[in-house]
Amino acid sequence: MATVKKPSPPAPSEPKTLSGLPLPASYGPGDLAARGWTYEQALGDPGSFPFTRGPHATMYRGKPWTMRMFAGFGTPDDTNQRFKFLLASGQTGLSTAFDMPTLMGYDPEHPRSLGEVGREGVSVASLADMTRLFGDIPLDQVSTSMTINAPAAVLLALYIVVAEKQGVGPDKLRGTLQNDMLKEFIAQKEWISPIRGHMRIIRDMLVWCTKHMPLWNTISISGYHIREAGATGVQELAFTLADGIGYLQLGKDAGIPIDEFAPRLSFFWDVHNDFFEEIAKFRAGRRMWAKIVRDRFGATNPRSWILRTHAQTAGVSLMAQQPLNNVVRTTMQALAAVLGGTQSLHTNSFDETYALPTEAQLARRTQQVILEESGVAAVADPLGGSYFVETLTDQVEAAAWAYIEKIDAMGGIVRAVEEGYPQREIAKAAYDFQRQVDTGERGIVGVNKYVSPEDGDGIPTLKIEEHVERDQIARNKAWKAARDGELVLKAMAGF
Repeated sequence: MATVKKPSPPAPSEPKTLSGLPLPASYGPGDLAARGWTYEQALGDPGSFPFTRGPHATMYRGKPWTMRMFAGFGTPDDTNQRFKFLLASGQTGLSTAFDMPTLMGYDPEHPRSLGEVGREGVSVASLADMTRLFGDIPLDQVSTSMTINAPAAVLLALYIVVAEKQGVGPDKLRGTLQNDMLKEFIAQKEWISPIRGHMRIIRDMLVWCTKHMPLWNTISISGYHIREAGATGVQELAFTLADGIGYLQLGKDAGIPIDEFAPRLSFFWDVHNDFFEEIAKFRAGRRMWAKIVRDRFGATNPRSWILRTHAQTAGVSLMAQQPLNNVVRTTMQALAAVLGGTQSLHTNSFDETYALPTEAQLARRTQQVILEESGVAAVADPLGGSYFVETLTDQVEAAAWAYIEKIDAMGGIVRAVEEGYPQREIAKAAYDFQRQVDTGERGIVGVNKYVSPEDGDGIPTLKIEEHVERDQIARNKAWKAARDGELVLKAMAGF
């Protein structure tokens, strides 16, 4: 009887990064020499152009990164109490999450707000709300970040008035407004008007804030949401820097000297699971931005060349299955951000895959352990000179430049977004990743590898009670009823 030959198992594919960059088994001097790599051109010292090794000479030895935990839920009073708790627990900056109605510019009583008030962030619809949100928090002493985009001009105006009530002028306020509408059209999809209308508003804000708020970051150019939508690390880097080019051009077209506003632009990055690629992404990003601002836009102030960075661990990487594994994922991602040279960091809570995070002490302690106990903060860019890291940094940079050059050829990022180019590239990357997970080509512990019955049952999660929405609606209606209706109509007629 003839024997049936069993098919051979498929040969294992060559390992690649999450962006698809090939990974040989080892690296050596030849990998750098083949590209004519030199220390002076590719690296330089920490704190020196092109800032590959970090924006400051001593990095965290001189100043630790800002630990800025994202917070916001329920009513302004609820979030105010959370802010005070976080500050008392060692947090060094506030980061405000707003609910969906606020993000979309709706009052809590609007029909489209039903079921969303206070759910994924704090509800703010009036000056009274903003006053309660920052009650008893000295705004001249705290750096505040606000994740708001389409109605950013309104929320910033409210914040300025609250500060003025405390006797703090706009020139004393420190913080960041996300105000990045390009990434909204690319990834997060929360807009109110067409893209060019939003860009005009951002232009006017950029002009005003440059003149009156010298310590404020008017735009936080956000790769985080691009990555969470399914982009690869290379795509996140490329499309985010392309957005940055768009905002630099916006300021230049408005007549603002580049060195007057470029130092106040900041960036917000995702930190995903591919440990070394994430480190390379941060390093390549600083080098690319320095070249863009200096060589393409002619900035002469070294502060303009520095890519100023906030990072957040990847929410999209958190899994409902075996949720304690998320503690490990978040720790690994936070360490990558620190080794990559971030200046500000938020660490996600392990239960964020289920709901808004609970008290989140473990997430804060993760950063504190890295800072106080690991030793990685003692030396600037401790991985600098690694054959692997330097090669990967160069590869990430080259792949990102290819995207930027294509966008330039299309007429710039606004035109590329209108044509749907970044959106299509991200959608394809997201599909490819999910297909790899579904087929088992890419393993995720607890999901398609090392699966066990363990799940999230019994994990306490934050629940927003129904009365929050009812109370906020009643409060906003009462506030409107107490206004001078004639003045309101007169003010609205001016738009």
